[in-house]
Amino acid sequence: MFKKILIANRGEIALRVLRACQELGIKTVAIHSEADESAMHVRMADESICVGPASAQSSYLNIPAIITAATLTNVDGIHPGYGFLSENQRFAEIIEEHNIKFIGPHSKHIKIMGNKIDAKKIMDDNGVPTVPGLNEVSNKSEIEKFIKNVELPIIVKAASGGGGKGMRVVLNHEDIENAINSAKTEAKKSFNDDKVYLEKFLTTPKHIEIQILADGYGNVITLGERDCSIQRKHQKLIEESPSEILTNEKRKEISDLCKKAVSSLGYEGVGTLEFLYENNKFYFMEMNTRLQVEHPVTEMVTGIDLVKQQILAAAGEKLSISQNNITLKGHSIECRINAEHSETFIPSPGKITQYHQPGGLGVRVDSAVYQGYIVPPHYDSMIGKLITYADNRSECIKRMKRALEEYVIMGINTNIQMHQKIIMTEEFQSGKYDINFMSTFN
Repeated sequence: MFKKILIANRGEIALRVLRACQELGIKTVAIHSEADESAMHVRMADESICVGPASAQSSYLNIPAIITAATLTNVDGIHPGYGFLSENQRFAEIIEEHNIKFIGPHSKHIKIMGNKIDAKKIMDDNGVPTVPGLNEVSNKSEIEKFIKNVELPIIVKAASGGGGKGMRVVLNHEDIENAINSAKTEAKKSFNDDKVYLEKFLTTPKHIEIQILADGYGNVITLGERDCSIQRKHQKLIEESPSEILTNEKRKEISDLCKKAVSSLGYEGVGTLEFLYENNKFYFMEMNTRLQVEHPVTEMVTGIDLVKQQILAAAGEKLSISQNNITLKGHSIECRINAEHSETFIPSPGKITQYHQPGGLGVRVDSAVYQGYIVPPHYDSMIGKLITYADNRSECIKRMKRALEEYVIMGINTNIQMHQKIIMTEEFQSGKYDINFMSTFN
């Protein structure tokens, strides 16, 4: 087992990993920027070390500074959390070169799955259904042939990266060339890779993802699915588990295919396979080779601590859980709490003058903020996650409604009020919403 882990992240996920380490009896090192000197994960860690100025590029993305911090504090593991360097192949490689354990998959798996074209090929080889696509976009006649086969609309996607960068929906033939060129430009700027490809654009799908957990001995299990269809500009806002629209047969079918694909890689740790789901059919999009923001809803319905399991797998332990042990019990919903204006979505950094988080049976808050905390302007606007759990979806929504009403954050703008409106809509109440929900929400 690890003796000391450096947490290469900030905010609620740094605190989440820190707590898992404490329960496993592992010492922790918190890194922080100058702006995060008073952050909660810094206060609670056994040791802390500043890795640079406020900007993420100079601190949380500063690989030499992080490796220096790891060496100085003599850690034997580094947990990247999510975002920042969590899916950076070179970061994982450098950690491996320093004989420190990267708490995540091997760097080669990050590389393979980080390229969406390569990832789709692996899924095709393992029988996992994928969206019909065209990888080579330089041949106009091939593009015309592809469009004739799948019909418009299509979507241009960046081979690397995510978060909606390098994506363009094409509705008309005359827009194809411009869409490809602008997607390439954005992809190059965002990911230093201008490779793009085409896919059939599904108009009313749900976004369903399958959580997997694997050890270094070839054991792979799946832990059900999450419905992440409430999203704005490809950024998720609300997630829930299980999905209202999947039957047990469909769940088992896609889970078995995911296990097969992940096993073929020799993958280790946690990971998520993301799908579009339309007309009772799954279409693979990408695999995230890290812990997901929305992992708590899976923890709530399975009773399994994913962060602990991730650390145990990285420590070389065999999975103590078999697929037969996995049962999805009850229902869980997560609302991402962002420091932003609920209508304009403009970030709202500043001092939290009053703070009261909800509690009670079946209510969980993953957050690192507190009264008097100053939300810095340099990072993502998410400041917490509100998770509720109940025996069924209807009761879970009622509990979320109550918890959102109880949540008080003053001094800055938040999207709490927006969440209150969303969960009371007919579409959300019925569970029949799709990824277009936010485009019509007001």
